[in-house]
Amino acid sequence: MSAVLVKGQNGPLSVNELVISVEVAAPADLSALLVTPAGTVRSDADFVFFNQPAGPGVTLRPGAPGASAVLTVALDAIPADIEQLRAVITLDDANGSFGQLSAPVARVGDAAGNALYEYRIEGLSTESIVIALELYRRQGGWKARAVGQGYAGGFAALVTDHGVRVDDAPPAAPQPAPEQFAPQPAPEQFAPQPAPEQFAPQPEQFAPATGGYPPPLPPLPPTGDYPPPPPPPGQPAAGFPPPQADRDLPNGHAVSLVKGQRINLRKEGGAALSYVKMGLGWDPVKRGGIFGGKAVDVDLDASVVLFAGHGPVDVVYYGSLNSKDGSIRHQGDNLTGEGEGDDEEISVDLARISPSVTTLLFIVTSYKGHTFEQLANAYCRLVDSATNAELARFTLAGGMPFTGMAMGKMFRAAPGADWKFQAIGEGFQAKHPGEAVPQLARFL
Repeated sequence: MSAVLVKGQNGPLSVNELVISVEVAAPADLSALLVTPAGTVRSDADFVFFNQPAGPGVTLRPGAPGASAVLTVALDAIPADIEQLRAVITLDDANGSFGQLSAPVARVGDAAGNALYEYRIEGLSTESIVIALELYRRQGGWKARAVGQGYAGGFAALVTDHGVRVDDAPPAAPQPAPEQFAPQPAPEQFAPQPAPEQFAPQPEQFAPATGGYPPPLPPLPPTGDYPPPPPPPGQPAAGFPPPQADRDLPNGHAVSLVKGQRINLRKEGGAALSYVKMGLGWDPVKRGGIFGGKAVDVDLDASVVLFAGHGPVDVVYYGSLNSKDGSIRHQGDNLTGEGEGDDEEISVDLARISPSVTTLLFIVTSYKGHTFEQLANAYCRLVDSATNAELARFTLAGGMPFTGMAMGKMFRAAPGADWKFQAIGEGFQAKHPGEAVPQLARFL
């Protein structure tokens, strides 16, 4: 049975091989700092963490499924000029705090799995980092001490104070794609039409059975600032060449779109498309410098909002994967953005969309509140479901300080008219579709 320590209490260590483990009620990283009597590391090699899992006498190993990693320690392999080993717990969510969670627990055991000491770290509040405990030399032997010291300066500040060099400058923003196709101003005849009364949704029909999410969809008055007002007759929009007709999709290759560009959803010399997929993808930015190699834990959600004129009539998202008319199907939620290929896919049967629906607006929102500054390679792409061939792609030119993004829209002038697609790439502040819907009228 392990001995229970309280803050500041210590106990002797009589074995050489040790395991330090932690129990935290949220995703967290365990790391170790090996410090001299001056309280600093000798070099960056004395900092053991996810991107440098081995140091002198200390190794960071994966824990049991669903548990944090553990530190294995060989006391006789720790260099003589190292006075202490400090075990640090860092919450993955930098905006979270230990005060929002049940108290974390740190344990010291032997290599056979026998628990020696246990320390429940009480009294934490706004901290997201804590020095849990330390192993230290005393009179030729080693002891364990319960520390429980929260750190307010952030993880980089903590390790810098211990002498670790940090070069965590963000990567340069990618250059915008060349404007090989000029965005076209929307002709007046393509202005969305008001929704007929028989298709106007009742608030309760959009409230899910669990209640409250997404909230009832209010009618949205146009704000008038997107797209910008048309220029006087006979004059092109400022900064753009004279308008040209929207082009059809070329045969044999995909179109690389720029912000604002529109295309017809029909092949050159062929019929209009009827069944397409919208693939959306992104990569979390990896930390630079010594922290490189671990990406920020970003949870993005792709959704599509259906509009009849300027009135929202349906939302397809991770909590409601199919539209009410059966024309749109969401393939499910990707929580991290890791891996190759599309992170989320939304299938659209254009022939089955209700006649009153004039716009499908594709958006991405950040559930944990991370901004697009913490993402790289965000894109949306249009795929022909019949052949699985990519038709068009739009890639964001760089990170923006928004938690939501309107990626693009499919729209038509009237029931029975051909569908078009327009790349948007404009941001807003919302963590989920329910917060986003009242802000979307400007993109119609």
